[in-house]
Amino acid sequence: MKTILTGIRVNEEPTIGNFIGAYKTMINLANEHAADAHINMFIPDLHSFTTPIDHSKLYAQVIKGVKYYIAAGLDVNNPNVHIYRQSHVPAHSELAIILNCFTYYGEAKRMTQFKDKSEENPEAITVGLFDYPILMAADILLYDAEIIPLGEDQFQHLELTRDIAIRMNNKFERELFTVPASEKEQVAFMNLEKGLRIRSLTDPSKKMSKSSKDEKSKISLSDDPAAAAKKIMSATTDSLGKINFDMINQPGISNLMTIEAMLSGRDIHDVIQQYAGLERYGDLKQEVARTVSTFLEEFQQRVAQISDEDVERVLEQGEAYANKVANAKLAEVQRAVGLIR
Repeated sequence: MKTILTGIRVNEEPTIGNFIGAYKTMINLANEHAADAHINMFIPDLHSFTTPIDHSKLYAQVIKGVKYYIAAGLDVNNPNVHIYRQSHVPAHSELAIILNCFTYYGEAKRMTQFKDKSEENPEAITVGLFDYPILMAADILLYDAEIIPLGEDQFQHLELTRDIAIRMNNKFERELFTVPASEKEQVAFMNLEKGLRIRSLTDPSKKMSKSSKDEKSKISLSDDPAAAAKKIMSATTDSLGKINFDMINQPGISNLMTIEAMLSGRDIHDVIQQYAGLERYGDLKQEVARTVSTFLEEFQQRVAQISDEDVERVLEQGEAYANKVANAKLAEVQRAVGLIR
């Protein structure tokens, strides 16, 4: 059975961009493939403090993160669906140390996310952030995962993972790791034209970021529905005066149509056809505002119905599975590099 794997950091409140680009995508894949594939939905809690966070809130954020998976429709009773915490599977950290020794400094230094964050605050950059893509590689390679649903900003890390896997397979002349599918193959499997990226409501040239200090730029999953609707109504569009789906020249208005389609369950082409050529941006904004408000009301109600005990039970089951699989792969690698016989 193939493995489909993804993880979402929980150190900040997820946005509807995270829901559309990660939660929704993964839930749809799980529903479609859980009969013939392992679905690994892990919580990357070690990745959560590669940038500064409030550590006193991390554990509660992990529990909430699992509730979000379940509220989004993940069937946690399916035996092929596994939710686990990265930190509760020690093989992740140990394999990352080994992979470090087969990753070139120049490769790691070229990672765009590291370079961008380094420029923002160079004095506060940690080794953990620099090493983040190698730990991500361990997250993937421990489970021989082929499909990893990603946002487009993570494809560079995927390529590094592929390079490390190929390098070690060649060096030790054995198939230590399954090489994950390429970016093109990942996108084709997810049936997307490119990695999903919901844009900022105030600057649609950028993605909607849960770490943004501009609250008007994002809609968080815990936002008051009425307040979220107001953010949609004030979203930045353009002055062209005619609605077209064009992410290059009209990214703001195109972003709103994408949000409408993804949260309402409609085909994006139907939404485009409904509004293409119209001159009243306000009508589209009102419809998207209603859709976002309704989505948040219903989603938050489902989250409230899930207990912490339910989450602990799901994690206990997932971590038993993850440790069994990860430890077997780690032993195989340790044997190859000469640590054990």
